[in-house]
Amino acid sequence: MGRRKIKRKKAPAGPRMSQAGMLQQLQSLQEDMLKAQEELATMVFTATVGGGAVTAVVTGERRVQSLTIAPEVVDPEDVEMLQDLVIAAVNEGLEQVDRAVTERMAAFTGGLGIPGLL
Repeated sequence: MGRRKIKRKKAPAGPRMSQAGMLQQLQSLQEDMLKAQEELATMVFTATVGGGAVTAVVTGERRVQSLTIAPEVVDPEDVEMLQDLVIAAVNEGLEQVDRAVTERMAAFTGGLGIPGLL
């Protein structure tokens, strides 16, 4: 009986990234993401509602830094309106943070929206 030769397929031509190159690229991406996180943490977002009645200042770390209430909106007869304005201002500030994070991370994820990335 004759022996059959087994032909091995050649690897497809084209650029191939070595494991070391891929690891280096991932480390660079991680460093860039950490830098972006640090930059976002130092950012400050200001949200004003009610025509300037309430202003909330929120940090990139999602912490309320300050809250300013115009004296003319402090009405003991209408506390609920003031509460609503405070909630609206804080929520708007937090939404600004979320938008900034999404925009910054889109550069790394290609807009994939990976949950829990930041």
